[in-house]
Amino acid sequence: MRAIIALALASFLTAPALAQEDYEPGEARWSFAIHGGAGTIERANMTPEQEAEYRAALDAALEAGSAILRDGGSAMDAVTAAITLMEDDPKFNAGRGAVFTWDGTIEHDAALMDGRDRSAGAVTGIGTVRHPILLAQEVMRDGRHVFLSGAGAETFADGTELERVPNEWFRTESRLRSLERLKAEKLSAIDVDYKYGTVGAVALDLDGNMAAGTSTGGLTGKRWGRIGDAPVIGAGTYADNRSCAVSATGAGEYFIRVGVAQEICTRLRLAWNDLVEEAEESVPRDELGFPEYAVHASELWLDEDDVRQVADEVLAEVKDLGGDGGVIVVSPFGPAVFSFNTPGMYRARETSKGVKEVAIFGEGE
Repeated sequence: MRAIIALALASFLTAPALAQEDYEPGEARWSFAIHGGAGTIERANMTPEQEAEYRAALDAALEAGSAILRDGGSAMDAVTAAITLMEDDPKFNAGRGAVFTWDGTIEHDAALMDGRDRSAGAVTGIGTVRHPILLAQEVMRDGRHVFLSGAGAETFADGTELERVPNEWFRTESRLRSLERLKAEKLSAIDVDYKYGTVGAVALDLDGNMAAGTSTGGLTGKRWGRIGDAPVIGAGTYADNRSCAVSATGAGEYFIRVGVAQEICTRLRLAWNDLVEEAEESVPRDELGFPEYAVHASELWLDEDDVRQVADEVLAEVKDLGGDGGVIVVSPFGPAVFSFNTPGMYRARETSKGVKEVAIFGEGE
């Protein structure tokens, strides 16, 4: 990390008014990223038709959020627009495509966080709200609590105008076959699905605000009211305008133990603070001891590689404990970043700098 700081500091000292190529201090910018799960996702296990369908679904969700940001809309609206679209798509383990519990029902988890004031809402174990991410948003708006579960969350939903559906509405035959195979062959959830199915989105809007959201059906055959990282604020979902917005997908128990989402944001905030402090200390002093010029924090920068390095380091901790998965990250500095330690991750990103990418497999695609 000190190497990152030294490099950025050197750039600052040689060009005090410009901290990164093509960056102007105060320039309005937006960035957006989505994911649809990570795991053993390899081209050999997917037909060309299936690959095309997934890419089209990711592109549609990406455009739903990017269009809002492009037109000056809020990070929160971009995140919910993309996630609700993926919750209605049975290809993803969220909403209508959610996996079955051991008892043959479907239970959804979701969380949403606003980077402006770190307000958040989360729900777990719900089964009648068409769009779980919107119920998380209602919890956040209500403000009395952050995290609601099961019957209580359903009762809270009764007081909203959100669309309700019978639990059977979420049922898909492919997910039912996965449950049946898991039981018949005594397999683990990852053995039947080959991936951690979660959808998520993170956004930075033109006003400099960030938001993060995550929605999932959890693990095939989950029991005893199991809760993963997705709805846990700080583990699978986190947003803070001072540092970043993160949505995670992976081995939830390990992501909870590491506190992945908040850990990434905290490390980025500390790295940037260190960068500012070192820049201030390097400013020459006049004979009276006053600095010869002022350091403006907006002129200092962590680039895409810096942000990815922090995310990679946190995921390395997850791997050391025995878990794997991936994250999407946006920060005040502009780039949208992916990091994952699995063979693949359904993912897409777009920024106001012209970056646009839809990807599924590992490096080299």
